[in-house]
Amino acid sequence: MTKSYGGTGGRGPVGGSPVDGRGPAGGSPVDGRWRADLARWDIPEHILRRAPVSPWGHSPARFAQRTEHALAAPENPSLARIAEALPAGGSVLDVGAGTGAASLPLAGRLGELVAVDASAGMLAELTPRAERLGVPVRTVPGRWPDVADRTPVADVAVAAHVVYNVPDLAAFLSELTGHARRRVVLELTEHHPMSWLTPLWRHFHGLPRPARPTAHDLIAVAGALGHEVRHESHAAPLPRYASLDELTESACRRLCLAPDRAGEVAEAAVALGMWPLPRERWFTVWWETA
Repeated sequence: MTKSYGGTGGRGPVGGSPVDGRGPAGGSPVDGRWRADLARWDIPEHILRRAPVSPWGHSPARFAQRTEHALAAPENPSLARIAEALPAGGSVLDVGAGTGAASLPLAGRLGELVAVDASAGMLAELTPRAERLGVPVRTVPGRWPDVADRTPVADVAVAAHVVYNVPDLAAFLSELTGHARRRVVLELTEHHPMSWLTPLWRHFHGLPRPARPTAHDLIAVAGALGHEVRHESHAAPLPRYASLDELTESACRRLCLAPDRAGEVAEAAVALGMWPLPRERWFTVWWETA
């Protein structure tokens, strides 16, 4: 179902594939609630100190698998919203591009892809894939909107599965809008992407996790910036994890637990009714800029 929201304010950071909910304080009053809600996702310092590895890491190889799936099945609402605003041979700015899942499936229509990401490893995976598809690609390493002043304008700007890593959402969206000639398209999970771990945080650490922000809060912030925001929701194209082993490996890292506790995590996940995980709902959100 597609819905439209009218904004009330004037129109006008982070472009990185990792999603962890952290970031600096400050920003616009428009996104104050969003920023405060994200801050509640911080992991307490006493738990972080015991973590054997960083809980925030992401694997370029895992992102590459998602991109290959998107290339094999290049039909979803977000790609459709990008394609309908993209002229033949047009350009796409992909912020938090990862390995290209949100943009490379449109290779047949792309005249240029501008890929922004804070991870050099992600861009290193994206570039040869774009070249094999015959897509001219310009990479901009760094975080959005820090690198906005050295990033060209494109016909369509997209940020997929990035905004939950953006505390200063108003600045992020305003620069994204300013870099899109025709349309901005966002893709995100309905709830924070770490929400699935909530029962395990309670089980292993006695730590409650927040319920916000959500996709609906993102829509409210974009509307307050003056955009005529539209959205639709749909089931995620793939389950989050293909196996219980894959889930427990990820959960150990996210929960700051040693890998040798994977058996405990697997038992808890099954006992708590977390396996198999239900398919997530994704939101596609967009507005016109011209």
